[in-house]
Amino acid sequence: MTNTAARPQLQYLHDALEELKAKNQYFHLRVLDGEQKPVATFDGKEVINLSSNNYLGLTTHPKLRRAAIDATRKYGVGSGAVRTITGTMKIHMELEEQIARFKKVEACVVFQSGFTANAGTVSAILGKEDLIISDELNHASIIDGCRLSRATIKVFKHKDLADCERVLKETENWPGKKLLITDGVFSMEGDIADLPKLCDLAERFNCIMMVDDAHSLGVLGNRGRGTIDHCGVHGRVDIQVGTLSKAIGAIGGYVCGSKDLIDFLYHRARPFLFSTSHPPSVTATCQAAFELLDSEAGEKLIKKLWANTKFFKNKLKKLGFKTGASETPITPILVGDAGKAFEFSRELFAEGVLAMAIGFPTVPEGKARLRTIVTATHKRADLGHAAEIIGRVGSKIGVV
Repeated sequence: MTNTAARPQLQYLHDALEELKAKNQYFHLRVLDGEQKPVATFDGKEVINLSSNNYLGLTTHPKLRRAAIDATRKYGVGSGAVRTITGTMKIHMELEEQIARFKKVEACVVFQSGFTANAGTVSAILGKEDLIISDELNHASIIDGCRLSRATIKVFKHKDLADCERVLKETENWPGKKLLITDGVFSMEGDIADLPKLCDLAERFNCIMMVDDAHSLGVLGNRGRGTIDHCGVHGRVDIQVGTLSKAIGAIGGYVCGSKDLIDFLYHRARPFLFSTSHPPSVTATCQAAFELLDSEAGEKLIKKLWANTKFFKNKLKKLGFKTGASETPITPILVGDAGKAFEFSRELFAEGVLAMAIGFPTVPEGKARLRTIVTATHKRADLGHAAEIIGRVGSKIGVV
């Protein structure tokens, strides 16, 4: 193997990594040895897993396993091409129609990931003459899509409706198209956007309204339909984006909206045009997940998720931890200093709890945290034990 580390052109990468080590912010990837479960084995150690987006435990659900196996036997392991050539299979169209019905919209397109769904959509529908008004804590995929569009970007303070209105007033006579965009649930804070009032502003100032619903599908709304359903704004959000890799338990992203929007994305969204479509096994898995969601069994899982969330949040608050403005199963444990957050995470792992540290650039400098997420399949005893360990280690290192 050639030693590229010795080449002077890459010395700056080595120096940057050494700087991370000096700040106590360097990490190694945790390697999962088996299934993605509430108690799982990482790096050979069994730990209570509080860092998975597997909200409903569907990554290992028997119905989804059978769907994947059956589809592989029937269709093979791959689609063989991008969607616009020979890679659109009947089950791809059936999944898009199923998601559209579930989300109560005209049409849907599935992307290879939630990231490409956001980035590909924003960059496709806007150009350099247009304007984007974006919440300051929007996901990185939104930020990248905004940059790729070459539109002018105006950022408003997080969930600050007055600041959003100020930006809209200042740009009221913008000659191009305007897009108001927000996360439905913010991935690092766990709070929910005020969609009714944002929709009011979008309508008042003639903006396209777009919501990234990645962390609310399967979590909020009737049978997990998301923040649009939770907030009662059906018909007022022009573009809904989501992921198939969190509560759905597989991988991929989707965009929902009008038939014209989806048809346009078929023609102009670069990730859709230049990426091979999902394997049949993944597509069938997602179909099975949506069938499960829209049933009594899915409803029971969502209720269990929220019961576990309430239980765990109460434990953390009683221990004195600051959890910010979280309103969802995403519960940050605010630390501040990134070095201390990474130390906290390592100490917890040694004691049997996986809670990953999050620092810059994912969150701003000085706002490092552990991000914890409980699932419907966590047992109360395990959540109680995890809280006890978090309290003990947090006290030991001076977080509480």
